[in-house]
Amino acid sequence: MIARSPAPSVAMMSRQVYSSEFWLSYTANTMLVAATALLFRFAEFVSFLHGSEETAGRVIAVGVCASLTLRFFLGQAIDHFGERRSWITSAVVCTLGSAMFLFVGDLGLLLYISRAVFATGVACCFACSISYIQTLVSEDRRTEVIGALGSSGFVGMIIGSNLADVVFLVLPRDWQLFEILFGATAALAAAYFVMVCTITHGDVYERPQHTPSAHHLLWKYWPGSVVLVALMMGTGIAVTTVFLSRFVTDQGLPGIRTFFTGYAITAFILRIVSRSWSRQIGRHRVLLIGLAGHALGNLLFPLVTAEWHLLFPAIACGCGHALLFPCVVSIGAGAFPPEYRGTGTTMILGFVDLGTILSAPLLGRIIDHHGFPPMFITSASVSLVILAVYGVWTRNHVCSDQQMFLESNGAAVPEVAAIAACDAGIVGETPATWDHASRDTAEACRPGK
Repeated sequence: MIARSPAPSVAMMSRQVYSSEFWLSYTANTMLVAATALLFRFAEFVSFLHGSEETAGRVIAVGVCASLTLRFFLGQAIDHFGERRSWITSAVVCTLGSAMFLFVGDLGLLLYISRAVFATGVACCFACSISYIQTLVSEDRRTEVIGALGSSGFVGMIIGSNLADVVFLVLPRDWQLFEILFGATAALAAAYFVMVCTITHGDVYERPQHTPSAHHLLWKYWPGSVVLVALMMGTGIAVTTVFLSRFVTDQGLPGIRTFFTGYAITAFILRIVSRSWSRQIGRHRVLLIGLAGHALGNLLFPLVTAEWHLLFPAIACGCGHALLFPCVVSIGAGAFPPEYRGTGTTMILGFVDLGTILSAPLLGRIIDHHGFPPMFITSASVSLVILAVYGVWTRNHVCSDQQMFLESNGAAVPEVAAIAACDAGIVGETPATWDHASRDTAEACRPGK
């Protein structure tokens, strides 16, 4: 782990969550998401090159597949070399990939390679930043700080999507438009690289004695049913970041900025409001609410006939994203021991990527053969199915000690309280005051384990 002074008390740690390191990471993440949001119009570039919706989905899937493959090695690299080296290398790859788009002239191999390099760099940067930010806080604040850092993505989303729309509204659909779009993406990626070097300057990493391979760790510390939710998140990403732009164009609407501005503002506000929900009602219940928001948003898309109508699915999908991401990452990465948290983070994010890989070509094919409404309905239906499965799964794992915990208000024997709290969803994190035995008991009884 990153070498720092001895851990302070819980109260002291609570005051230090939002340190200068956090805010620098926040600014850097805003830049990175703004760069990726500029490429929400990527499907328009594929169309400009005379490609179909299925082609766009295939290119996206190839890129995400490359990033998913690298995740199996990235987690081990983070655990072995530390966040600084891994993060800086990822930022270099991201910058290189964004610059490569400037040399793409057709639907050939270079298009696929460029997208793969860019997607790999972005995915690794996100994994490294989330792994790094978790080292700054105590265990019981992990979900909160992941969600807080993630709110920067909504700011970046507003900036990037609005910039992209301005470019598309001002310039004709020719090569100059896409040169400016990709040039701006590369510039933001380069600025991100500088920020990462600044954030991690002076960090010293204490390498663990042994760093097992990712598949061994995944087998031993399987995150459980939260994997289904991660896959669903990947489908949601494919819908909003790949095909929404084509849907808006098909409807003859000006652009996607209305959706992503409403989406980001809603998610940003909800992240602030819900930052303590994981400890109040439990992360598993928060996940169910998030899945419902995603399903509702997709069901509202077919009703859109004017630009302002995009605000309705934007609010629903924004709520879903705001609630799902920090809980999915916290539960998934939390299944791994702290010394292997890098691998845990990359693995759960890898399942999000896998959801995009599996869904993007399929959704593109549905659009080509049946239109956009069936695609949205398919996405919503899958979300509702996973909501039901996850809800039943977690409900069936509520331990009989729940009532004891409720009656004692958490003052029961720590092991009993740990079981009841985690499985009943009364608290979302194991408190820092519990001993190792209590934590191990809670983890063993966690839903999906």
